[in-house]
Amino acid sequence: MDTSIVGVGVGITDRFRSVVEEKVTRIEHLAPRANSIEVKVTHRSYRNGRMEDDTVELTLDGKGPVVRAEATDTDKFAALDLAVDKISEQVRRAKQKRVDARNHPRGAKFEKGTGELAGIDVEPASVDVLRAVATGSVPVQAEAAEEEEYCPVVIREKQFDAEWMTVEDAVDRMELVGHDFFLFIDARTDHPSVVYRRKGWDYGVIALGTQASPQVAVAS
Repeated sequence: MDTSIVGVGVGITDRFRSVVEEKVTRIEHLAPRANSIEVKVTHRSYRNGRMEDDTVELTLDGKGPVVRAEATDTDKFAALDLAVDKISEQVRRAKQKRVDARNHPRGAKFEKGTGELAGIDVEPASVDVLRAVATGSVPVQAEAAEEEEYCPVVIREKQFDAEWMTVEDAVDRMELVGHDFFLFIDARTDHPSVVYRRKGWDYGVIALGTQASPQVAVAS
């Protein structure tokens, strides 16, 4: 398996590379079809006196969906161990889910005759949620008085190409990347949608309906 190690704000020592190679062997055993893995180490220091930390991000690429995991610790070796444990668990769960799906088919099922979607918890989103998703507004918690005066809010922006898939496939992809939500285009309705994790193994779905923009609606 090809291994790429990148350091952001931190040097990559020979010892760290050696430990990574040992960990990769473990991951390769669980995911023999994977072609490459990227290890990204980001060191962060804070001006408000907070202890410095390192974040290790793992990206496993190969046949099938990309698998990601990350962990943060004051020691990059500890962060690496945590990230490897996470991605290993995600790969194991994905493999077990495929076995269960073959033996006991389950998940979202669309009944063509009735138009019903069964096997997954779908609930209509409130007007406030739909408006927040449509406008991109994000509620921000007010800064507590006793907190440090310097407390910047860092917003990481990422953009991905739209993918058409079923709700069940979106849930599987969400599990593989280790997130609590996953954005996709519903192949059944062509609507932008998001699946999200609820308590236990329950999931929810929010979809945006197609309508004219406020400017167009006013003009008409």
